[in-house]
Parts: sequence; C-alpha cells; structure tokens
Amino acid sequence: MRETRSDGELLQAIAADTDRRAFEELYRRYAPWLTARLRGRCADAGVVDDVVQETFLAIWRGTASYREEGDAAGWLWRIGSRRLIDTLRGDGARGRLRQTLARFRHRHEASAEERVLAGVEHGDLAGALIRLSPELRAVLQATVIDGLTTREAAVLLGIPPGTVKTRALRARKQLREELA
Repeated sequence: MRETRSDGELLQAIAADTDRRAFEELYRRYAPWLTARLRGRCADAGVVDDVVQETFLAIWRGTASYREEGDAAGWLWRIGSRRLIDTLRGDGARGRLRQTLARFRHRHEASAEERVLAGVEHGDLAGALIRLSPELRAVLQATVIDGLTTREAAVLLGIPPGTVKTRALRARKQLREELA
C-alpha cells in the first residue's frame, strides 16, 4: 500500500525535479475542486477549463512557487482566480500594469466606491450588503471587488451586459436607501 503524500510534499517534489507522478497526483487532487470553484465565478466552461490548465502549467513550469506557508488549496485558488481575471480582461500582466499606471495618474480623483463609503457615516454597510439578493451581490462583487468592466462581469456571470448594468443600478439604489 502506497502512502499518500501531503500537498507540501507533492509541491516540493514537483519543484525539486519536476516529478511527474507528484504533479499528476496534485492535479487529480485539486483540478476538480479548482474547476468547480472557478465555474462559480465564470459561466463559460471552456474559459474555466483553460484557466485550470494554465494554473497547473504554471506549477509544472515553476513560474508559480509555493512558499510552504498556508495551505495548497488557497495558493492554487489565488493562482487560478488571478488567471481567470486576466483571461477575462484579455490583457494579462500588461493590462495589470496599465491599470496600475492609470490609478497613479488619477490618484486625486475619488472612485465611485470611495465616494459612497465616504458618505456612509452611520449605517450598517455589511448588513445592507447581506440583504441584497444573491444576483445583485454577485454583480457588485464582480464590478466593485474584482474590478471587472461591465462586459467582463457579463462573461463571468453568464448574463448580458445590460443585465449587469441594471442589477448594478438596482444594488446601488437599494444600498443608498438602506444607508440613508
């Protein structure tokens, strides 16, 4: 009977000498889980499958390195979710650099989110967010927290861009009413 290796041992074996068996075991252990989690964020199964493959290729090639801190699942999720956002944006690292530079250029301007939060002196923002319907919360998460455009959020959620805009407006209106 073969002893099951820990996630850390598998990742060390992969990093040390590109151990194919360790890689296959890690893939079997986590690919279905990562796929299921990413499909919760993106309705396009083809995009999700590509992102899962890219995530594991980064591990195999050594471009993603595990630091033995925290759990492997969390580390894999960070790689996969970042790659999903990059894929949806279509730019990858170049796009992130452009966005960072754009933020520095317009630092003096408060974002819409900053203006809303600055206006909330009293009120239960967390409670108001929880009271939103799951559909409205999903749109806010995609557009505000993940920073996706309307088009990117539409792809991620599997709904038309117009629906993203409508739900975002409804969510903002509901939050304003509850926090006023």
